Order: sequence, then C-alpha cells, then structure tokens
Amino acid sequence: MQAETEAEAAMTQRNLGIAAVLALAGMSVAAQADPLSAGQRMAERFLQGDVDAIWSASTPEMQQAFGSVGNLAALHDDLLADFGAEDTILSERMDAQADHDVYTRVSRWTQAPAPLELVIAFDGADRIAGFFIRPRPVAAPSRFLDYQTKATLRLPVDGEWFVYWGGRDIQDNYHAVDVGQRFALDLLVMRDGQSHSGDPSRLESYHCWGRPILAPAGGVVLRAVDGLPDQPIGASDPENPAGNHIVIDFGNDEYGFLAHLRQGSVRVARGDAVAAGQEIGLCGNSGNTSEPHLHFHMQTSPRLGQGEGLPAQFTNYQANGTPVNRGEPRKGQSIQPAE
Repeated sequence: MQAETEAEAAMTQRNLGIAAVLALAGMSVAAQADPLSAGQRMAERFLQGDVDAIWSASTPEMQQAFGSVGNLAALHDDLLADFGAEDTILSERMDAQADHDVYTRVSRWTQAPAPLELVIAFDGADRIAGFFIRPRPVAAPSRFLDYQTKATLRLPVDGEWFVYWGGRDIQDNYHAVDVGQRFALDLLVMRDGQSHSGDPSRLESYHCWGRPILAPAGGVVLRAVDGLPDQPIGASDPENPAGNHIVIDFGNDEYGFLAHLRQGSVRVARGDAVAAGQEIGLCGNSGNTSEPHLHFHMQTSPRLGQGEGLPAQFTNYQANGTPVNRGEPRKGQSIQPAE
C-alpha cells in the first residue's frame, strides 16, 4: 500500500492463509476461557520453531494455504534469517470477529528496520484459520487531517448501526493505510453482541442485510452499479472491490462512495439528483467483502483508487447514546440519527 515507509516496503512480507477474514466481520467470541493466552501460546510455539503444533492446530483450509509442514518450517527459518530474533513485544491484543478471535502481536526484532505484526485468527473451534506476518501497517499520509467537510452530512442509515471500522488510526480503521479510503467507515448492525443470528452462512441471517441505505447529502449521482451478485459468506469478489455501489458528487470536490449494495436494489441512475436521506439502495454483500455491511468514504476524485480521502463529519446523530452535533464516528460506537 502507499502508506508503507521505504524501510517497511523493503521488508519481505510473509503472508499466508486467509488475510481476507480479518478485513471485516461481525463479532462473535469463540468459546475459550482466555483467548489472549491461546494466541500467546501459539505465537510462542511458532517463534520457538514448534511448527508441528501450528500445523496440527490449523484448519484444513489453513493447512492447504501453508502447503506443508515443511513450508511452515521454511517460513519460520526465513523469518529468523531475515529479521533476527524477536526482541521486544510492543503490544498484544485479541479482537472478537465473526466466528473468529484474532490475536495480534506487534514486536521489535533485532534485525528488522520496523516492527513486525504477527496475526493469528482462531475459528469457533479454536483452530487456526488465518496466519500472517507482515511489517506493521501505518496510516497513509494525508494533507486533509484538518479538513472540514463542506457538505452537510447525515448518517447514510436510519436506526442503530455499529461502527466496525472507523477513525483515523490503524487500530480503529484498517482502511487508513489507503490514501483514498483514509477516513472510511464500515457499518453493520449488532444485536446481543453479534452481527447475525441463526445460520451464519445465510446472508439473510445478518441483521443489516436488506436495510435501507440513504444518501448522506444532496448531490448528483455520477455512478450507479447494480448488476453484481451478492457473495456467499466465505467468498469475495476482489475484481470488483466496491461491488454494487453509488458515487455521489456533493459539490466542492467532495465525492461520496457507498459500497457493497444488494444486487438489484439500487434505486438511482447516473445523472439523478438525490436529496439527503433519500433511499438509494439496500445493504448487501457484493464485491470484496466478508459479510453484509455498508462501506462509506469520501475522496477528492469520483474514481475509486484515485484521489485522496477526505474526513466525513456527520451532523446531528447519537454515538453510544450521546448527542453529537458534528463528528466522525469511530470504531466500537453504536450510532444512529438523532430523534
């Protein structure tokens, strides 16, 4: 990504497994007494060279991604050859995601120019379902950190939604590594601590599935894509990352992107004028996504992958029950328009 420093870019990224599972998912805590300790134990075993323990604890899909125990051993040996030994642990945490607990360990290494991040994802049966080692991501530089949104934005949804990714820091918002999506939001609906109920393989089980998506401000539709299929849970469409989506010109070189809409739900076309709060589509699971949600971001260009991300300051909403006259929603907040 553009956010990497020269030193980080020079480091060989070790990326095995299903990193996509970490990109976005709802919350569901795996059943274990101390998830953080489980992550610590597996990290220590790998770093000590006990690759057999990692292999035996991995899902069949993870084993297929590794290829063989020999490949896993080679990964360990190459890591030590390139970066030396782990020196100082900077941080450890366990994040609950949909049917996964994700352990993240950031540490300094004796021969590495920047900290390394070790990530291990555990499925609901406490098996390793994702594994990678990479230079620690850093937020993309931005000349818009003090920018004040010119459009008067309302939330693009009604009712209570949960900010899964949002904010300006990497720990709150993985989008921040990308120049264009520097201030993006991912929104879903949580009930009883989960983004779904019933069969998690069914799109209809997700609380935000089919919920109305609204124009956050008045403007003109520049792009409206509606023909892409909604992806089954566990699949994605990286060739069409935004899936069915709408791009709105709010004026003043502010362009809003609303992505992952449900196939056949887009209610506007290129050239249409829209008003704030107008229903423009339904929440879906099209594009490069791991479960139904709404992605929203603003940037300086109407073309995805071009331009620079802009902060989106919404007006007149509640965050965790507290009124906000104007603000930027952050990861972990429950938000809804003010009454």
